[in-house]
Amino acid sequence: MKNLKALLAVPAAFGAVLAVSGNAVAAESLVESAAVESFDVEATDTEVVVAEPIQLAQVTSVSELSDVRAGDWAFTALQRLVEEYGCLEGYPDRTFRGNRAMTRYEFAAGLNACLDVVIQLIGGGDIDGVQRLQEEFAAELATLRGRTDLLEADVAELEANQFSTTTKLRGQLDANLVVPFGDTTEIADGTALDGGPSEALEAGDGNVGGEEADATFDYRARLNFDTSFTGEDRLRIRLQASDDAGALANTEGGLASQSGPIAGVDDNLGLDDVFYSFPIGNRFSGIVAANSIVTDDFVTSTIVPFDGPAVADASGPEFYDLYQGGDAFGAGVNIAFTDNLVLDLGYSTDTGNVNRGFDEAGDLIDPDDTGLFNNYSYIAQLNFLTDGFIDAAVAYIDGDQDGEGSPEYTVAGLVNLDFGRVQVAGHYAYTPAEGDGDLDSYGGGINFPELFGGNLGAYAAISPNVDRDPLLVEAYYELALNEYFTLTPAVIYADNDSDIGDDDNFYGALRATFRF
Repeated sequence: MKNLKALLAVPAAFGAVLAVSGNAVAAESLVESAAVESFDVEATDTEVVVAEPIQLAQVTSVSELSDVRAGDWAFTALQRLVEEYGCLEGYPDRTFRGNRAMTRYEFAAGLNACLDVVIQLIGGGDIDGVQRLQEEFAAELATLRGRTDLLEADVAELEANQFSTTTKLRGQLDANLVVPFGDTTEIADGTALDGGPSEALEAGDGNVGGEEADATFDYRARLNFDTSFTGEDRLRIRLQASDDAGALANTEGGLASQSGPIAGVDDNLGLDDVFYSFPIGNRFSGIVAANSIVTDDFVTSTIVPFDGPAVADASGPEFYDLYQGGDAFGAGVNIAFTDNLVLDLGYSTDTGNVNRGFDEAGDLIDPDDTGLFNNYSYIAQLNFLTDGFIDAAVAYIDGDQDGEGSPEYTVAGLVNLDFGRVQVAGHYAYTPAEGDGDLDSYGGGINFPELFGGNLGAYAAISPNVDRDPLLVEAYYELALNEYFTLTPAVIYADNDSDIGDDDNFYGALRATFRF
């Protein structure tokens, strides 16, 4: 940039010096004649004697020159030479005398001052050197100019045909291949126990028989339309489709990347997430949702490192999944008291879009199934999050679940100890149940976040159940092959802790995740 500025300064300097000189060359003979008349010169002497030069004064602004006006034809040239380059001077009385004929000495002095500035701008080099550099890199400069023109054309094309100026489309596909080793449990009427809380076990009469298990393949596909109006907020609308997966028999939660059925819809295609999250100042953020948000969707972190990389849903942790709400309305706020201490609050309901009246069959809708304040759940979780050794949280969850075996409330603690190359984490959730019994759950394990370029982990968890303590143990290795494709092989052991049939099994699982 200095060299470019110098090149621009050269013609400006020369042009202005010549311009302000007026008719310097033409007037030279007049100056010489005047000098001859003023001094005694021998007739035979050809030397011209001039008056002693007047010491010029440096000015920093053209406004300091009392006889220069903005309307003068050379005003702009004077202004640049004085204010931008500092290489033009006035007379001691702060005049410029622009109409006065300039002597050759004055011309030389002004030219020398401007050339000094040019040399400083080009770092002590010369103009010829700069010109040689321009010629040497002419091809590269032409190539860069061509690329710039091409990029400008591409940008113009994208702006004219882009999907949206505010919205990005993001997609994810999870595909799971699960191969069991052993037999599934079957009760007398032939109903297979192929995942989820098993009412079949409770209804069984002990007349059971083993049935050879089959390999399964299922998927879940998501398309997220993420919109931001300020760069810090997010409006998400998600379309989701999946199989009604039942790959992990004898487990409470099944796979982490499976979704429940949507009645009357093939492949469970439907609208999943609809929410808007936004900052409120520097320490607050809020979220308002119209669909599919509940409990752990409000929290800043679920703390344990298995949630996400692991294949089975027990990595969750599962106590978050005991509560209803979110199908119709949800709202929450995150409050950062400090950079490390964050409070999460959330409320959701399944009936927030239903008013009192009659259903399609003409029957009166139960008042308990209407409005924002029925079929709800709420959560408060206090997090201590650091970039160092410990992350921890305590959570309280409650709702208006009724019925034998439903959770009354949950108090949970979660912790993750990060030793650098290895993390040790776990949770415990105390959940008394309606009637008799409890839904307590707990788990713990170890995680190596950067082992041979992947994420290796293993954990064991007891799932929440009133009558049993179902155990799930999983070892997984999440490996990102590139930014779009991740493979996660896993080995899973499940023990349903029942007293009938073959209630335990081993599974080999392979999850492929595509992000685009």
